[in-house]
Amino acid sequence: MEHPVPDASPSSSGRARELLPTASPAETLASVRALLRPHRALALGGFTVMVGATAVGLLTQPLLGHIVDLVAGRHDAAALTLPVLLLALVAVVQGAATTGGLALTSRLGETVLAQLRERFLERALELPQERLEAAGSGDLTARVTGDVARVAEAVRTALPELARSLLAIVLTLGALALLDWRFLLAALLAVPIQAHTARWYVRNAVPLYAEQRIATGAQQQQLLDTLGGGATVRAFRLEAEHTERLSERSWAAVLLELRGVRLILRFYSRLHLAEYTGLAAVLVTGFLLVRDGSATIGTATAAALYFHSLFGPVNTALVLLDDVQSAGAGLARLVAVADLPAQPPRERADAARADGPAVLVTGAGHAYRPGRPVLQDVDLVLRRGERVALVGASGAGKSTLAKLVAGVHRPTSGSVRLFADPPPGGGPVVALVTQEVHVFAGPLAEDLRLARPGATEQELSEVLARVEALGWAEALPEGLRTVVGEGGHGLDPAQVQQLALARLILADPPIAVLDEATAEAGSAGARLLEQATARTLEGRTALVVAHRLSQAATADRVLVMDGGRVVESGTHDQLRAAGGRYAALWEAWSDARTESHHRTTAPLI
Repeated sequence: MEHPVPDASPSSSGRARELLPTASPAETLASVRALLRPHRALALGGFTVMVGATAVGLLTQPLLGHIVDLVAGRHDAAALTLPVLLLALVAVVQGAATTGGLALTSRLGETVLAQLRERFLERALELPQERLEAAGSGDLTARVTGDVARVAEAVRTALPELARSLLAIVLTLGALALLDWRFLLAALLAVPIQAHTARWYVRNAVPLYAEQRIATGAQQQQLLDTLGGGATVRAFRLEAEHTERLSERSWAAVLLELRGVRLILRFYSRLHLAEYTGLAAVLVTGFLLVRDGSATIGTATAAALYFHSLFGPVNTALVLLDDVQSAGAGLARLVAVADLPAQPPRERADAARADGPAVLVTGAGHAYRPGRPVLQDVDLVLRRGERVALVGASGAGKSTLAKLVAGVHRPTSGSVRLFADPPPGGGPVVALVTQEVHVFAGPLAEDLRLARPGATEQELSEVLARVEALGWAEALPEGLRTVVGEGGHGLDPAQVQQLALARLILADPPIAVLDEATAEAGSAGARLLEQATARTLEGRTALVVAHRLSQAATADRVLVMDGGRVVESGTHDQLRAAGGRYAALWEAWSDARTESHHRTTAPLI
């Protein structure tokens, strides 16, 4: 597999992006063979039917040649009846067989493509978060949209047509040889020009289409960065700079497209030269053979028609090289990700011990960029059933530690070990809920069942009641069958968080990690969400990144972080009495509550 090539354009952080890998041609071919291997019977059936359809179609030219001979010999009109009926029969049989062959070929292609998409998605979801961040969301987005679309289009149209065209070329050349080997030699005069044209095109098209896919990914990345950071761009008056960057990347993609158009125009001009050369050679050969009495006019006519019938398949095959090369470039990018080694489970859970910890973090460190650690030498023990709160200033490393425990990131030093048995119905031993919760488009009940596919209506109602969400859920226009998410019924931030907590209960992991899971609720829903969170965490080991110090006050233990290290640890009362960082935070938070007349809703800064 080819090594990732850094994108020449920097990311928003100023670093060159390290794109996801691209497979070599040999690796791509090997992967496709592996995907096809379980479907050999379907492939053989489709190939056999296509060969039969093409062979039947080749009877058309001899029949037309026979009609020419009958007319030239001034035979009775009745003699034309049988050849004409046979022509009609050939057309019907060829049409039916071609339809069946194309259906089998398309079924094979769609089946293999579906398997490739599934494997690609599986591997993409397993990639470490930092690897995706290094590549940029634009690279992955371009692969799952543009590359998949190009490959899918090739599977549905280009590949079946290419297979049929190649069969027609081979069998037609064989038919020419049966008429007279000299017709075949004349027709083969076009082959050197066509072969040279094909080699020239492939040599230039392969790198061009690879550049186009990379340029499209860079363009999408810039667009995503600009739209995602729109508020910041406007705040710092960077609209012109970002517009210029987007324009540069878009223009680079356009220039590559124009290069592709010029390449295709030159490609067509060379094909026309090959066609004229071959047809002229066949006509001259036919004239000479008829003059010498070696062939009839009908035979010469059939030979000319055979070669003329090659125009379509040859042009189709060579023109489809354009689609095949473009799809091949996309396929190499999909295969490279799909064939990445399977990642081990992010949460390596050992069997739970009654007297042992649930989570053991030893000397853990993490750095998003080399040389700039976010966490340093963190030691942490979470006892079974214990709820621990993480507090500290922004940038202290709280969310990073939470994601290490949840398995989203892997430590760059040290280790994170989990000791827990999986849920009775199977599933993860640790689950993460953040303030950024996605509501999937579809019925609310199906959104909940993502956590437990077999959950009954009664079970869904019970978990919604447990997080104080059953009332508003049943009040929706169609109850739990109401479509939510994009294009559906909108949910407010507190309802979205309740939905996330309900999913957590359904998944039933023994270890839960909450990263400011109530931060988006605002003052009105904070108390309700904190009560729902307490019910959700009952009986679980929990690590909670506290957005409000009221969450820390009710925890079994509080860890205070600063500069990527744990600087204080103890209960709420112990830390207040110690007069350290936590005591200062609590005093400042309590004063802010008094001044603003909030009870438990002031955020921790």
